[in-house]
Amino acid sequence: MVDMVREVDWLACELIEQIPGKVSGRPIVRGTRILPDAVVNSFDCGATIEEIHEDYPGLTMTQIQRLVEFAHSRRGQPVS
Repeated sequence: MVDMVREVDWLACELIEQIPGKVSGRPIVRGTRILPDAVVNSFDCGATIEEIHEDYPGLTMTQIQRLVEFAHSRRGQPVS
């Protein structure tokens, strides 16, 4: 099965930055070392926004929701 989250162009999201040498140059949530893939994968595996916030307290619940919405809109999946 293809990892659909990796197909998202994260750099089109205002919350994401990519810095050479930081987290191997992968897209990360601006001002953190958090991979947006990890956040969205947690949601897709059944975690709630609140549970993800507990795992990533450096992100607001609004940021988490935005990452999920962005990824799902890019993959053509409904956001629940």
